[in-house]
Amino acid sequence: MAHTERVTIGPQGRLVIPAAMRRHLGLEPGSVVLLRLEGDGLKLERQEAALDRLRARYAKAAGGPSVVEELLAERREEAHRDAGA
Repeated sequence: MAHTERVTIGPQGRLVIPAAMRRHLGLEPGSVVLLRLEGDGLKLERQEAALDRLRARYAKAAGGPSVVEELLAERREEAHRDAGA
Protein backbone atom coordinates (compact mmCIF):
# COMPACT_ATOMS: atom_id res chain seq x y z
CA MET A 1 0.00 0.00 0.00
CA ALA A 2 1.87 3.04 -1.24
CA HIS A 3 -0.49 5.56 0.23
CA THR A 4 0.28 8.90 1.84
CA GLU A 5 -2.00 10.91 4.10
CA ARG A 6 -1.42 14.35 5.53
CA VAL A 7 -2.18 14.51 9.24
CA THR A 8 -1.70 17.17 11.91
CA ILE A 9 -0.16 16.60 15.31
CA GLY A 10 -2.80 17.48 17.89
CA PRO A 11 -2.75 18.55 21.52
CA GLN A 12 -0.25 16.67 23.68
CA GLY A 13 1.51 15.38 20.53
CA ARG A 14 -1.36 13.11 19.52
CA LEU A 15 -1.68 11.79 15.99
CA VAL A 16 -4.82 10.28 14.48
CA ILE A 17 -4.23 7.42 12.05
CA PRO A 18 -6.69 7.80 9.16
CA ALA A 19 -9.52 5.24 9.12
CA ALA A 20 -8.54 3.72 5.75
CA MET A 21 -5.04 3.02 7.05
CA ARG A 22 -6.37 1.56 10.31
CA ARG A 23 -8.67 -0.74 8.34
CA HIS A 24 -5.86 -1.81 6.02
CA LEU A 25 -3.64 -2.71 9.00
CA GLY A 26 -6.47 -4.29 10.98
CA LEU A 27 -6.07 -1.81 13.82
CA GLU A 28 -8.93 -1.47 16.26
CA PRO A 29 -9.25 0.36 19.58
CA GLY A 30 -6.87 -1.33 21.98
CA SER A 31 -4.54 -2.67 19.25
CA VAL A 32 -0.88 -2.55 20.25
CA VAL A 33 1.53 -0.99 17.78
CA LEU A 34 5.26 -0.37 17.86
CA LEU A 35 6.65 3.00 16.84
CA ARG A 36 10.29 3.17 15.76
CA LEU A 37 12.55 5.98 14.60
CA GLU A 38 14.00 5.31 11.14
CA GLY A 39 16.29 8.07 9.95
CA ASP A 40 14.23 11.23 10.05
CA GLY A 41 10.92 9.35 10.02
CA LEU A 42 8.77 7.05 12.10
CA LYS A 43 7.68 3.51 11.36
CA LEU A 44 4.48 2.21 12.91
CA GLU A 45 4.05 -1.56 12.94
CA ARG A 46 1.45 -3.88 14.42
CA GLN A 47 2.95 -5.78 17.34
CA GLU A 48 1.85 -9.09 15.81
CA ALA A 49 3.64 -8.26 12.56
CA ALA A 50 6.85 -7.38 14.41
CA LEU A 51 6.71 -10.63 16.39
CA ASP A 52 6.10 -12.66 13.23
CA ARG A 53 9.07 -10.97 11.55
CA LEU A 54 11.34 -11.68 14.53
CA ARG A 55 10.20 -15.29 14.83
CA ALA A 56 10.94 -15.85 11.14
CA ARG A 57 14.38 -14.24 11.46
CA TYR A 58 15.41 -16.30 14.49
CA ALA A 59 13.90 -19.54 13.21
CA LYS A 60 16.27 -19.31 10.25
CA ALA A 61 19.19 -18.41 12.51
CA ALA A 62 18.57 -21.26 14.95
CA GLY A 63 18.67 -24.00 12.34
CA GLY A 64 19.48 -26.73 14.89
CA PRO A 65 17.42 -28.74 17.34
CA SER A 66 15.36 -26.85 19.87
CA VAL A 67 16.54 -26.42 23.44
CA VAL A 68 13.54 -28.45 24.58
CA GLU A 69 14.51 -31.35 22.31
CA GLU A 70 18.09 -31.26 23.63
CA LEU A 71 16.88 -31.23 27.25
CA LEU A 72 14.54 -34.18 26.63
CA ALA A 73 17.35 -36.17 25.01
CA GLU A 74 19.62 -35.49 28.02
CA ARG A 75 16.88 -36.57 30.44
CA ARG A 76 16.29 -39.79 28.48
CA GLU A 77 20.02 -40.58 28.59
CA GLU A 78 20.12 -39.97 32.36
CA ALA A 79 17.07 -42.18 32.90
CA HIS A 80 18.61 -44.91 30.76
CA ARG A 81 21.89 -44.74 32.74
CA ASP A 82 20.02 -44.77 36.07
CA ALA A 83 17.96 -47.78 35.00
CA GLY A 84 21.14 -49.72 34.16
CA ALA A 85 22.92 -48.85 37.42
